[in-house]
Amino acid sequence: MKLLYQTHSPYARKVLVAAHELGMADRLDVIHHETSPTRRNDEVFALNPLGKVPVLIDAGLVLFDSNVICEYLDGIHGRHTLIPPEPGPRYRALRLQALAQGVADAGIALRWEAERRPEALRWPAMREGQLQKIVAACDYLEAELGSGLAPDIGAIALATALSWIEFRQVYAFQPGRPRLAAWYGDFCGRASMLATSLRGDTRD
Repeated sequence: MKLLYQTHSPYARKVLVAAHELGMADRLDVIHHETSPTRRNDEVFALNPLGKVPVLIDAGLVLFDSNVICEYLDGIHGRHTLIPPEPGPRYRALRLQALAQGVADAGIALRWEAERRPEALRWPAMREGQLQKIVAACDYLEAELGSGLAPDIGAIALATALSWIEFRQVYAFQPGRPRLAAWYGDFCGRASMLATSLRGDTRD
């Protein structure tokens, strides 16, 4: 299997962390690709009309979007460890994944308004609106997170989203939230996270 990847993407990292947790990382040929809305990568566009990574290629099957790829890996793995089959755990994991994706999306939108967009075109109200989504999500997590470290899709998505927020210094989410900080610190100690650290600069 080939994984088109970006070393500073929270979504691509989610897929690679999932593969490590499933014991499948050695089956992936990971190929870094720079992508940006302002710089077309024709090789990625040939596989994903949205021009984004991650993209997984397996025996002629081409999949894109981290949620889809993680579900695929969980399915071929056979034990459904990322997305539990039982309704209660399943929908808790999927809800947490949705929240984590929203945090990552808001962080990326915030960073556009803070530094990536030309200064004269930045919109402070949009930046603040996106920041407030992240703040509210982190407050919710502080109240709701348990202490368990079960590496399901929700936990993986959350850890990789928060790691990107930290990596890009978008928002200091740990001060004042001891439960979230402890959970995040514990999860970042997992071998899957240690093997997939974020690195590199955005090229627009």
